[in-house]
Amino acid sequence: MPRSESPRPLLEMRGISKTFPGVRALDNVSLTVYPGEVHSLMGENGAGKSTLMKILSGAYQADAGSEILIDGKTVVIDGPIAAKALGVAVIYQELSLAPNLSVAENIHAGRELRRGGKRWGLVDRAAMERDSEDVLKRLGATFGPKTLVGDLSIAEQQLVEIARAVHTRARILVMDEPTTPLSSRETDRLFELIRQLRAEGLAIIYISHRMAEIYELSDRVSVLRDGAYAGTLPRAELSAESLVKMMVGRDISGFYKKEHAAYDPGHCVMSVRDIADNGRVRGCSLDLHAGEVLGIAGLVGAGRTELARLIFGAEPRVRGEVKIDSRTLALKSPREAIDAGLVYLTEDRKRQGLFLDMSVRDNINIAVAGRDARLGVLDRARGGERAREAIRSLSIRVAHPKVNVGSLSGGNQQKVLLSRLLETKPRVLILDEPTRGVDIGAKSEIYRIINDLAKSGVGVIVISSELPEIIGVADRVLVMREGEIAGELGGHTGTPISQEAIIGLATGSRQTLDQAA
Repeated sequence: MPRSESPRPLLEMRGISKTFPGVRALDNVSLTVYPGEVHSLMGENGAGKSTLMKILSGAYQADAGSEILIDGKTVVIDGPIAAKALGVAVIYQELSLAPNLSVAENIHAGRELRRGGKRWGLVDRAAMERDSEDVLKRLGATFGPKTLVGDLSIAEQQLVEIARAVHTRARILVMDEPTTPLSSRETDRLFELIRQLRAEGLAIIYISHRMAEIYELSDRVSVLRDGAYAGTLPRAELSAESLVKMMVGRDISGFYKKEHAAYDPGHCVMSVRDIADNGRVRGCSLDLHAGEVLGIAGLVGAGRTELARLIFGAEPRVRGEVKIDSRTLALKSPREAIDAGLVYLTEDRKRQGLFLDMSVRDNINIAVAGRDARLGVLDRARGGERAREAIRSLSIRVAHPKVNVGSLSGGNQQKVLLSRLLETKPRVLILDEPTRGVDIGAKSEIYRIINDLAKSGVGVIVISSELPEIIGVADRVLVMREGEIAGELGGHTGTPISQEAIIGLATGSRQTLDQAA
């Protein structure tokens, strides 16, 4: 039950529907939130969570017949200003701060204090700094109101967002994937702060894909599926099975796909020997076999991404060689790697992978557009056919191939990027954090794709920070520590893959124990 002495809900959203041209994003959705509770909102990417919260924040207007009540009274939220006046504050995944302004100026943005208390007087920065000190102290900030926001860490900037919400006397606080950019220590501090705000009576709507966070924080969890309300579970009834079934309409048996046959250790599709750069990677060697899924694990900063980018030719190497099917590659650029059958899915799809202002069709086709050229003219019909086939085979949720890829959910963006790589018909596919920021349904589909690629004989490398994912999909796991490969698990090594073994190699504790033995 919610942690509140009052039986009356603070927020009720009744029969909320939202229709965009050709798409019904929400269909008769309801949400009830009490003061002093953390109410988590879950669902696949594209399920309607963001749309529902944008209606609450005033960014979108709901269809006729929808109703929002605060303190039992029907309210009209016709814009962000109206939402703030009603005590609604939203902290988005992409923070909305001005880095060139001070903490105090960001806290008071749009509500600046002016000299003499006049509406149009000069901004009184000293007064805003004094006014900000109390809320910063209350939240346990280690920085002051004069600090430039651009000089703060992401976790500290997030605290400024929370301070701004608290300063406006927000009663309903929406937090959208707040831990995505945070370290474990920063996440722990955020959780302490959320519990403090809950104890002070705030209603917190918490959006996350991470089950561990949902279990730790939630008083109740509501689930959306395909734009409709799927149900609400109290804390006592939370389980991975029940939540996943509500989100995707099926149980999680067979969630991780490993149906491909055992790889052939005699058929090496890629060989890497003594590869190194000028800093993070210090002489790594590995073999990847046809039909194998090879996991690469390690702590943050161990050099996993740097190794992948060296192999792909995206970063210069100081020594080492890469062979594909026994042919040595010069790999002076990613283009040469792609031509040789080696492709890489970056961990940062928005900045390094996708062209967000281009269509889904163009993003899928851009790596192979040359195939469609006839006398210097692109065959747009062929590109459209390729895009439609990719949308169908990878279950990309999009109304039309001409829709901008930047408007899609994270999971669908990832599948668009993956489909572009698959169009090159690779022999080796390196996937760097392939399911980061995607929902459970999209994860399951990506695991299916990995399994199907291995069944077809493609060699797949999966780099992931999620140990259950590595264990679930990989035939063999290499563990990196401080730029080197610290050990190997699974496959034909005779050593089973386990979280304990991976962590032991990643931290050096397993090696120490083995040496002592």
